[in-house]
Amino acid sequence: MNYLGVGVSPGNVPVYHATNLKVIDRRVRVAELVLRCVICVLSVLAAVLVATDTQVKEIFSIQKKARFTDMKALVFLVVANGVAAAYSLIQGVRCVVAMVRGSVLFSKPFAWAIFSGDQALAYLTVAAVGAAAQSAVFGKLGQTELQWLKICSMYGKFCNQVGDGVAMALLVSLGMVALSCISAFSLFRLYGSTKAKNNSRR
Repeated sequence: MNYLGVGVSPGNVPVYHATNLKVIDRRVRVAELVLRCVICVLSVLAAVLVATDTQVKEIFSIQKKARFTDMKALVFLVVANGVAAAYSLIQGVRCVVAMVRGSVLFSKPFAWAIFSGDQALAYLTVAAVGAAAQSAVFGKLGQTELQWLKICSMYGKFCNQVGDGVAMALLVSLGMVALSCISAFSLFRLYGSTKAKNNSRR
């Protein structure tokens, strides 16, 4: 039974008061907003670092220019981080509006949409980082069995800047994984609150 948010429970069963839930909810919303802002900034930095990276090398009086478009994995990384930046910006605005209005989630379908979007972006960014990291290893170490040269020995500046971009993208992917956990918590908490309401009515 419940009166004014004060729970009555037999024995030593822990009871959560409404005020405690509000504090937890406020902290979760602030953490989500901060994460989305950080991800948005890091995604833009990663995309810009890789997309603007070029280096011209003269080999036997022939100029060769290295660009991110020469490696499909880097193109995938730039696109994935661009999508992550746009998505995080939209969700960040949604978080600000929700905090100003004092609302958390409007409905379960909306919560499912946010959860699904966060999951999809987490998988996308992790896949992009994995592909770029594999290409970076081939560029750094080469592959003697396939007669692939160590590209980074010739294009050092290009590889260093790509490495910075991949590092930023790795932080983005970790942030998206953390966000997917937060959105999962927010989603399944709705089902817990519904169950609690049904029990209180009995």
